[in-house]
Amino acid sequence: MKFALFYEIPVPKPWGPDDEYEAYQNTITQAVAGEQAGFHAFWTVEHHFLDEYSHCSNPEVLYGAIAAKTERMRLGYGVRLMPKPYNHPVRTAESVAVLDLISDGRVDFGTGRSSTRAELEGFDIDVETAREQWAEAIGHVVGCWTNEEYEFTGKHWSMPKRNVHPKPRQKPHPPIFGATSSESGHYEVGKAGIGLCSFTVGVPPEELIPRIENYRRGQADCVEPLGAFRNEQVATFTMVLCAPTDDEADAAAEESFTWYPAAGARLIGSVAEWLEEKEQALGTYEYAGDAKKLDDDGMLDLLTYDFIRDSGSAVVGGPERCLEMAKRYEAVGVDLLLCLVNPYKISHEQVMQTIELMGEHVIPHFNETGSARS
Repeated sequence: MKFALFYEIPVPKPWGPDDEYEAYQNTITQAVAGEQAGFHAFWTVEHHFLDEYSHCSNPEVLYGAIAAKTERMRLGYGVRLMPKPYNHPVRTAESVAVLDLISDGRVDFGTGRSSTRAELEGFDIDVETAREQWAEAIGHVVGCWTNEEYEFTGKHWSMPKRNVHPKPRQKPHPPIFGATSSESGHYEVGKAGIGLCSFTVGVPPEELIPRIENYRRGQADCVEPLGAFRNEQVATFTMVLCAPTDDEADAAAEESFTWYPAAGARLIGSVAEWLEEKEQALGTYEYAGDAKKLDDDGMLDLLTYDFIRDSGSAVVGGPERCLEMAKRYEAVGVDLLLCLVNPYKISHEQVMQTIELMGEHVIPHFNETGSARS
C-alpha cells in the first residue's frame, strides 16, 4: 500500500484577512515535506462554495506550484468535476496534459460528478444525467489525448475535428480514477475499467470490504474500459494525525475528526433535501437520502471521537497505533491510502509533525510491492 497526502483546504471561521493565503502557503510547504518523507502522491479536491469545509476551487493552479517544487511525488486530481458546466472535456484534456508535461508525467486523473447542493444547484447541474455526463466526458478526454485529430458528437458535448494540444507525457495517458460514495457507484466505477476512489470517511476500514467487492465485480464485468487501458487500483481516504504519543494525538484530533465527517454527511444530505423540494427522485444520488436520514434522526450528533478512534475509522495516535490502523486499510484491499491530514482545524505545525512521523515510523513498514513489513 502506498500513501498520499490528501487535502480539502479548509478555512475555519472567523476568517482573518490572511487565512486563505496561509492555508495555501501551508499546503505547498506540507506537500514538499511530504515528498521528503516518502509520500507517494499529493491529491486535492475541486470544490465550490463550501464555506470552511473546502476553499479549493481551482486545484490545477496549486498542482502547478507543487509540481515546480517536487520531483517524484505524483499529483492526483481528487477529483476533476466532469458534468457541464463545471469543466468542458476539451479544457479538462488540456489542463491535465499541461500538468503532466510540467511534472514530467506524474499525474493521476481522478474524476467525479460532485455531491453537494451548493455546487450542483450553484452550477445548475442536471442531476438526472450527471453520471452519464461523467462517463461521456471521460471518453472525450481520452479521445483528445490519444488521437492527433479528434471529433465527437455525443449526447452532451460535440466538437468538429480538431487537434487538441498538448498531449500528456504519460502514454497513452495518465491513469484514470472514478470517485464514488455509494454501493452501486463502486460497481459502476469498476465496470468502467478505471481506478477506484472510494470516498467514505468516518467508518472502520472493514466497512470498505463489500464496496471493494462491488468494485471488483464491476471490473470483472468490464467489456471496454473508458480509458485506453484498464486501471485496477483502489484508493480511499481517511483522516490522519500522528503525534509522539496517543494522548497528544487524541487531544489534537478530537475537534476536527468529529467535525469533518458530520459536516461532510450534511453536505451530501443537502442534495436529498434539494431534490425533495423540487419533487424530484434521488436516482443515482440515493446515498444522499441515507445521509439526510442520519442527520434527521440525530445520528450525526452522536458521532463521537471515541468511536472514530476505537473503531479504527481514522489513522490517529502515536506511531505504533497509526501503523496498526494503516495495516487494517491494507488488509481490506486498499492500494493507495489518501491521508487527510487537516480535516478542519489542525495546525500547520501539527500537520508537519504528522508528515514527519508517518514518514519515519509508518510508511517504511510498507514495501514497494504494497505489503506491510513487521
